[in-house]
Amino acid sequence: MDKRMILHEKKKTSLSDKIFIVLNTVFMILFVVITLYPVLNTLVLAFNNGTDSLRGGLYLWPRKWTLKNFNTVLHKNNLLIGAYITVLRTVFGTLTALAANALLAYIVSRKRFLFKKELSLFWVITMYVNGGMIPTFLLYKGLGLTNSFMVYIIPGMIGAFYMLVIRTYMGGIPDSLEESAQLDGAGEMTIFIRIISPLCKPVYATVALFIAVGHWNSWFDAMLYNRMSTSLTTLQYELMKLLSSVMNQSTSIQAMKDSATAVTPTSVRAAATILTMLPIVSLYPFLQRYFVAGLTIGGVKE
Repeated sequence: MDKRMILHEKKKTSLSDKIFIVLNTVFMILFVVITLYPVLNTLVLAFNNGTDSLRGGLYLWPRKWTLKNFNTVLHKNNLLIGAYITVLRTVFGTLTALAANALLAYIVSRKRFLFKKELSLFWVITMYVNGGMIPTFLLYKGLGLTNSFMVYIIPGMIGAFYMLVIRTYMGGIPDSLEESAQLDGAGEMTIFIRIISPLCKPVYATVALFIAVGHWNSWFDAMLYNRMSTSLTTLQYELMKLLSSVMNQSTSIQAMKDSATAVTPTSVRAAATILTMLPIVSLYPFLQRYFVAGLTIGGVKE
């Protein structure tokens, strides 16, 4: 009897596992479709004729192939300069911000550091309260940051959220590693660079990607602080101006039909979206394996 009951339980468990696998597979397929469809639809709009797109009915394949949307974006004045400045600020800004946040997080994560809880609370408050746009602009102008490349770098060097994530991750590293290094005569910078930082690669990679995405997508600071300097424009700001100019053009269907080079704001926006997302999306496969170890550990432990 006992053996029969055990076999019966195994069959029940096996059946429930199969049902779970089927339902989980269906759910994940639907989730992937829902996630990828907006990107695929944007890609279709980018390669489809702008006038034809107004008819609707485009889903996963272009109806009238064209490269005019991409030509409109790529022939924008100052686009190459904006791309160069954007790449430069993304690389330089990410490295400096990661170094600054990591160093500050290491200091605050040390148990012997006084007032670390009070300072952490102060940094949390800065995540929700700021001085406002006009006082910030006047401050940057007084510091000589307007009409300069450093306005992209210096204000974003310290981010309270990134610092707290790194600090929490460092707090989970055993103190015995630091103590053994101190017994061997290692100083604070040696411990930070050679002991702590190699163990923090997951959270460093995660935070670096978030910072890089922020720099790459930023355009408002270029409009606000470097509006008069074409040599310091950014790619996103130039694309924003392009979309604004297209939106201001006549949107008459007949006028667009009569024009051989007519494009619509929707098609141009789709092409601009595809062009700007490719560099960042290409980084995800290389950094994805760090996400779970980086944010989960850094966000759960105290």
